[in-house]
Amino acid sequence: MNAGSNRIEAVVTDVVAVNELVKRFHFQRVDGGTLPTFSGGAHIVVEMQDEDRTRLNPYSLMSSPLDTHDYTISVRRDDAGRGGSLFMHNRVEPGQRMVISNPVNLFSLDLRARKHLMIAGGIGITPFLAQTAQLAADGGNFELHYSFRNDKVSTYADLLRERHGKRVHLYRSDYGENLDLERVLSSQPLGTHLYVCGPDGMITWVRDAATQLGWPAGTVHYEHFAAPQPGKPFDVTLAVSGIDIRVGEHESLLEAIEAAGIDPPYLCRGGVCGQCETNVISYDGKFRHNDHWLSEEDRRSGCKVMPCVSRFEGKSLVLER
Repeated sequence: MNAGSNRIEAVVTDVVAVNELVKRFHFQRVDGGTLPTFSGGAHIVVEMQDEDRTRLNPYSLMSSPLDTHDYTISVRRDDAGRGGSLFMHNRVEPGQRMVISNPVNLFSLDLRARKHLMIAGGIGITPFLAQTAQLAADGGNFELHYSFRNDKVSTYADLLRERHGKRVHLYRSDYGENLDLERVLSSQPLGTHLYVCGPDGMITWVRDAATQLGWPAGTVHYEHFAAPQPGKPFDVTLAVSGIDIRVGEHESLLEAIEAAGIDPPYLCRGGVCGQCETNVISYDGKFRHNDHWLSEEDRRSGCKVMPCVSRFEGKSLVLER
């Protein structure tokens, strides 16, 4: 595990079914000590030993930054996913030992803001639980808008309302309760920062609306870890290491590199942080760039690739690894 920090030997102290899709997992240190400090918006990478395969998935910390005796994450089950959420739901139990990373924050609060406007969808609510706890403790000014399908799959809606009252606004789409985004974005005081986390389409909707309404780019923050997509297997030559590898249909390029015994840097494994960015020496084919990091110029040039989430189709690919 290379998440910019040390591995932590942890034990699962509790597993709670939140609703029909989401389970909450509590971790403490095996030695009983305190865990590293973190700020709202941080995530950890959880290592899962799934038979002969090691899975490494990032999850936002939802526990309060004021209490580092316990780390808490929530995992939404995805029956059509790559298997990480199913492993957590079906095979992780209280008392089980697991390895987690130190926290990394790619979605931190900008504490210079006069106000924090938060917009969440579905399981994207989890980082806001930690952020609102941090702001409430410090007397920060915030407003949270949370959209979900219905009460059966709402995640922590009642808890947030109980904690923060009228600062939390809830929208159940099955009941026709929809966020009036233009009104909300247009009614904020100067110096407000915007944070959005949820499905890809929601993030794009909010970011585009903010741009059209003149929000400065530096005041708009978002987090969305892309999941590696399946595709046709392909071969890669790692020039520095002097080896050839094959990337499987349901395997990311980063995972194939790691399986070959190479330990490239990463922080998020979701195409957001830029740490695993790799130079392309040569290629004959086309890339499927699925990241949120590379510029359009980099993508057109074919000079860089993010191996955590991107794929390749073609005859040959040589990377500087």
